[in-house]
Amino acid sequence: MEINDKLLDELQQKAQASERRRAAMDLRNDANEQSQRMLNALEPGTVVPIHRHPTTAETCLLLRGRLDEIFYDDNGNEIARHHFNTANGVYGLQIPAGQWHTIEVFEPSVILEVKAGSYEPSHPEDIK
Repeated sequence: MEINDKLLDELQQKAQASERRRAAMDLRNDANEQSQRMLNALEPGTVVPIHRHPTTAETCLLLRGRLDEIFYDDNGNEIARHHFNTANGVYGLQIPAGQWHTIEVFEPSVILEVKAGSYEPSHPEDIK
């Protein structure tokens, strides 16, 4: 599969039509793989709960658009804001394991998310 503008456009159309204002595409070959790779199309107004991945870092790369990745402390206080903008040459970051985070989307965007280990749904204690 080639990751190109046509694919990203189609994924963004799904996000626009979604009640959640986002759409994901799993890039794994099967559910038993020991990595998590996905494209995530995000529209302004989508709500991603503040969450963490307690045992793995997450790589987040912006392929198109503009958004902020926001870090929080254990009490829910914002401690850092990272501005991703392809027009300015800022494409992403490595989110440390256990770091509380979310995003704020300013224009239609697509990110690539990569984490180690097989997929596990978030546990309630890992969502604020």
